[in-house]
Amino acid sequence: MTLDFQSLEKIPKHVALIMDGNGRWAQQRGLSRLEGHKEGAQSVRAVLRAAAQAGVEYITVYAFSTENWKRPPAEIDGLMKLLVHSLNEYEQELHDNNIRLLVMGQFDRLPLPVRMRLQKTIDATAHYTDHTFVIALSYGSRTEIADAAKQIAAKVKAGEMKLKEVNEQAIANHLYLPDVPDPELMIRTSGELRLSNFLLWQLSYAEFYITDDYWPDFREEQFFHALEAFNGRDRRYGGMNKKQ
Repeated sequence: MTLDFQSLEKIPKHVALIMDGNGRWAQQRGLSRLEGHKEGAQSVRAVLRAAAQAGVEYITVYAFSTENWKRPPAEIDGLMKLLVHSLNEYEQELHDNNIRLLVMGQFDRLPLPVRMRLQKTIDATAHYTDHTFVIALSYGSRTEIADAAKQIAAKVKAGEMKLKEVNEQAIANHLYLPDVPDPELMIRTSGELRLSNFLLWQLSYAEFYITDDYWPDFREEQFFHALEAFNGRDRRYGGMNKKQ
């Protein structure tokens, strides 16, 4: 199937993805959960390729939440090793496609080898401006907003900021990645209908696209269908339909 991304009149500048269903995909095939995560890594590569082709500038994936630290230690260790392996094997694709890597979340909670490997790629791709790939790692949106509130409170207490200056923009400016625009489209796989503490502030006006596909089955064609759905949405931001 040929995917005609150029036929789409509206392309979201930023797409966020909740990658759900790796474990269930693996269970259906009698495989370990880690095998599901490995296949899911291939879907990340496919989406990055499709996003670059379509002209999407920012992709953010929810790779590991603050709640995921409650998972079995063996699974957590496997996920961290898979992340390092993926960076070692596929970093060249970031360079080939001028993709900058950013990470958002509690970076210090990650194992030192993971932090070092991530930082190496972050530094090596920092000069790219065509596309940005954001990985949410050890991330929780409520924690992010609370951290922003703490920063603002400290500035007000120190006299560096006035109380009347605390507004929506001030909070946005103190989030983890204030220079990254809010997502216009949020995709969640495996049919789940919740945000799971992901980008609660940034997704306020995003369009949602929910698919029953498990994440390992979500590739270029599925991403195209999500963009097609976005292309047909009437984004009013609380206003009226232009036809009304």
